[in-house]
Amino acid sequence: MRHLSLKYWWMAGFALLTVSCATVQPLDPKLEFQVAQKLMIDIRYFCDELAAGQRCTTPVTTLPKKLSKLIADTGVGGVILFAENLQAIPQMVLLNKDLQSAASANNQPPLLIAVDQEGGRVMRLPKHLGTGFSGNMAIGATTDKYGTYFATQSGIIIGKELAALGINVNFAPTVDVNVNPENPVINVRSFGEFPQLVAELGLAQANAMQAQGVIVALKHFPGHGNTSVDSHTGLPRVDHTIDIINSVDLKPFQHAIDHGNPGMIMTAHIQYPQLDDTEFEAKGGSKTILPATMSRKILTDLLRQKMGFKGVVVTDALNMAGIAHYYDQTEAVIQTFDAGADIALMPMPVRSPKDFAKLKQLIRDVAYAIQSGRLNHQEIAGSVTRIQQLRNNFKVQDLIPDDVDKASNLASIILGNDAHRDIEQKLADAAVVNIKNEDVFPLSDKIKNIHMNMPDKTKCMALTFALKSRRPDLSITCTSMLSAADSESMNDFNNADLVISADISPRQSIVELGGMDDIKSWQDRPTLISQSEMLQSLTQQAKELGKKTLFISLRAPSLFRCNISDLCL
Repeated sequence: MRHLSLKYWWMAGFALLTVSCATVQPLDPKLEFQVAQKLMIDIRYFCDELAAGQRCTTPVTTLPKKLSKLIADTGVGGVILFAENLQAIPQMVLLNKDLQSAASANNQPPLLIAVDQEGGRVMRLPKHLGTGFSGNMAIGATTDKYGTYFATQSGIIIGKELAALGINVNFAPTVDVNVNPENPVINVRSFGEFPQLVAELGLAQANAMQAQGVIVALKHFPGHGNTSVDSHTGLPRVDHTIDIINSVDLKPFQHAIDHGNPGMIMTAHIQYPQLDDTEFEAKGGSKTILPATMSRKILTDLLRQKMGFKGVVVTDALNMAGIAHYYDQTEAVIQTFDAGADIALMPMPVRSPKDFAKLKQLIRDVAYAIQSGRLNHQEIAGSVTRIQQLRNNFKVQDLIPDDVDKASNLASIILGNDAHRDIEQKLADAAVVNIKNEDVFPLSDKIKNIHMNMPDKTKCMALTFALKSRRPDLSITCTSMLSAADSESMNDFNNADLVISADISPRQSIVELGGMDDIKSWQDRPTLISQSEMLQSLTQQAKELGKKTLFISLRAPSLFRCNISDLCL
């Protein structure tokens, strides 16, 4: 009886297997290609071998053969680069050329190669090579005198420098209206708090950049300017009324659609209940309101149909907590495609060959969602066509060099040249807002020795370089607020003629450091309160010693504490 029972169980299992296989149709390879074209992966780090639980931190500066083959085999449509990938001009040109060669090896369309080169807080090109600029709020501070001049000039220069390297997409400009002065992630990345000003400057910069052959992505739709949560670490919510949404949040996007032709718009992982209050069940079982990235009402009904956007919709990074906490990787891609997004940015990490099978499985699973009818086949096909049309419109192929050495030499002439640096300096000078001044600024010839209390060593170096470029005779010492080892030198300004203290409220966000790979180092930074208290104490000590003091707000001017006289210019 026992052997007979096993026999029947085997036969039943075989029958079930046969039925199962018969009901699953072979996957159409065209669908896999379509899905892959709608993915943009990051290659920030890659390790050929990675032990279980080990974190890869080896930057991709030259394209490994295995990654090259992955791009050729899967047909992914794009790649985003980070600061770690961009180290020297010939290296950047060669990396981008090799990326395009990987795609063309299997007759794939040219890759969309993207970067976050906003200027100001968020820059990926090395500052000693590319032109940095002071950022959007600095541009906004110059408009009374210069109008859209610096928005246009920065757009031209950033576009020229990216194009020279073979980078064809810039996730900029940020056109969020920063109506919340304590916004932890946008603040000075915005042109300001006035919607019309943001709209005009954003369009000017976008048009100038695209005139150089670089596709822009206006961000973060429908608006990240009134959030108190960074979507890298949580899911923000904006409770504006419809009237405010239309007149403030959406205005810069609508202005660009009506008066320009932005190639891309990037979504925000933000809840907007007045636009869509639909709830979904997160992967942990909890229910919450759909973020804009996953909302068909917002991406299709509003952005495409009502606002008339004809370009490509790209998501913000899907590995951010505003999405990853609520969705698994495959479901996130399916949901955002169903909402109307064209490109899923960073749908999963690719850090070692062990991830290759996972990426291919994700592509297959999403392709099955199309084949099964869960995703609309015509919409997906139309999306792929839209992406290809974008490539054609911007002649992406023209940015791929035939001769890497020749292209590198040309890029060396373009990046950070004297004319570009001159505009960079003029913007920095024009953007300085003098709030209170007791004959301290500009520096007199009597100032010979300066001690600085700066948020970190990078800013120590930057301000030291800037001051010495104009006054080589200055003797400058600096204390970093980040280093505990510097605590013994906190009071080392007895010989200083001037003590400069600088504040970076709000604190650095994860996007400035790079992305979700940096969350641990971001969490380990000193609190803003502790730094502010330290700066106040040091400034007071300097005043008690009779020193001249200069306090600089390196971030949002709206946070300047002028009620504390010791901390004002």
